[in-house]
Amino acid sequence: MYEVEAPLPRINGVPLVQPGEVLADDECRQRACTELLRQAAIEAGLLGDDDPAPMQGAISAAASAAIEALLDRELALPEPSEEACRRHHAAHATRYAVGERALLRHVLFAVTPGVDVNALRKRAEACLIDLRARDGQDAAETERFARVAAATSNCPSGADGGALGWLGATDCAPEFAREVFGHSEVGVLPRLVASRFGLHVVEVLAREPGTSPPFEAVRAAVAQSLRQQAFATALRQYLSLLAGRARVEGVELDAAATPLVQ
Repeated sequence: MYEVEAPLPRINGVPLVQPGEVLADDECRQRACTELLRQAAIEAGLLGDDDPAPMQGAISAAASAAIEALLDRELALPEPSEEACRRHHAAHATRYAVGERALLRHVLFAVTPGVDVNALRKRAEACLIDLRARDGQDAAETERFARVAAATSNCPSGADGGALGWLGATDCAPEFAREVFGHSEVGVLPRLVASRFGLHVVEVLAREPGTSPPFEAVRAAVAQSLRQQAFATALRQYLSLLAGRARVEGVELDAAATPLVQ
């Protein structure tokens, strides 16, 4: 956590936070990456140098458009080949299953403004270890999950023992779905599941696997997955290069002195 007094985290002298603002590490890094891109857009002549510095992480509409134009120009993203698509599908066919469902319950440790994220994670990890240690024991012990959810969870489902019911991948936030679906695990998952809502201890009570369509039926989705992966990799490398050229204060970023091979 950043309890900001002085010095402030900065990129080339531009502060990322305001005095008195409390910011989680990840959010501070996100602001730093956005500011690196905003300044790169100015340097590239895509944005006026009178563009206002962000306030509490919010950038101008012009800066947002300029960053999009910058990334279109700077990130070379080759179209995924047929062979690459087929390899990816063969290795991850379950990701494209149709009709897969899971019967779930969870304990949510919500990330809210001002929360101590490190302390929250420790609480979530302790809860996970406790529930994993009792997973699969007699009926009285398995109901401990429901009692813990009722007492601890920040989700309204806690009133029902954390029950979420039968869900498909499209019923959940994508980052949550990636951790739950396309796997065979049943019981309390051996890891915390992070989502935009916070940290989840998740129990899979039952699964219905669904069916896996042939490659030809999901080729467009496979290609889009590979494009997204390529974009994420190229963006990380570009940000690393920008960080290597910038004066970065008060925030940890990967930095490279020379361009990285994609």
